Amino acid sequence: MQVDELRWFAAVVEDPNVTRVAAALHVSQPALSRSLRRLETSLGVQLFDRVGRTLEPNRHGRAYAAAVRRALDELDGGREALETEAGEVRLAFLHTLGTWLVPELIRAHRAAHPEARFRLSQASAGALAEAVRDGRSDLLLTSPRPEGLAWTALFEQPLRLVVPPDHRLATRRRIRLAELAGDEFVIMRPEYGLRGITDALFERAGFTPRVAFEGEDPETLRGLAAAGLGVALLPGDGIAVTDKGASRTIGLAWRPERYRPPAAEAFAEFVRRSYRRRSPASRR
Repeated sequence: MQVDELRWFAAVVEDPNVTRVAAALHVSQPALSRSLRRLETSLGVQLFDRVGRTLEPNRHGRAYAAAVRRALDELDGGREALETEAGEVRLAFLHTLGTWLVPELIRAHRAAHPEARFRLSQASAGALAEAVRDGRSDLLLTSPRPEGLAWTALFEQPLRLVVPPDHRLATRRRIRLAELAGDEFVIMRPEYGLRGITDALFERAGFTPRVAFEGEDPETLRGLAAAGLGVALLPGDGIAVTDKGASRTIGLAWRPERYRPPAAEAFAEFVRRSYRRRSPASRR
């Protein structure tokens, strides 16, 4: 038996006039009658009693109709869920990208695709990459490139020094990290991608920083640095750092062998196209 034939059966149970039901379903009356006979043959019971020109469901037909309605409701619910997911972008991103990049991209994309829906998630770079690997997220905006995922580099974002207003270097426009060898730092926790980048910079600068605090949110670190708890090396505003490699590459990552719904594919192509069009000077 096919789903359409079950729908036809349920319609005849609701309205015993076969001619009227056939017209409403846009099928011929003989085709509808044959479908009902096939259903009865497959079940081995008679589902309707003929009364004049109508078919009235008997007790078997009423019992089976109740089960069919439940099954059709489940199928319709599943289809609606799939349609919802097909129009949804499951996007993961770093906390530092949630204040500007992600809102900008979503706003621009929805200007052309107002029907697009987003399910967003934030965490450490490692946790976000794992969510893409196991299929909980479709796309990931992150830095650095996650191991084992496909990747499109979008732009370079410089890291800058954040210091309190009374710091000895507060009036400087540029610094070398070696000048901060004696300072305390507020810094990201080890599981965050930014921590790996800054640790490598400190190593090349020839010192191990004294850590006053390890955090999970760059804006918290920025506030603590401004309050004098320690200096911070963060993306965004601050004093330019002249050391080679004092930046991070922001990119889009995904797992190529996993299916992504059309909405996610459209958003990924929009992001790639957007950054191909931009000049380096226009990228934050």
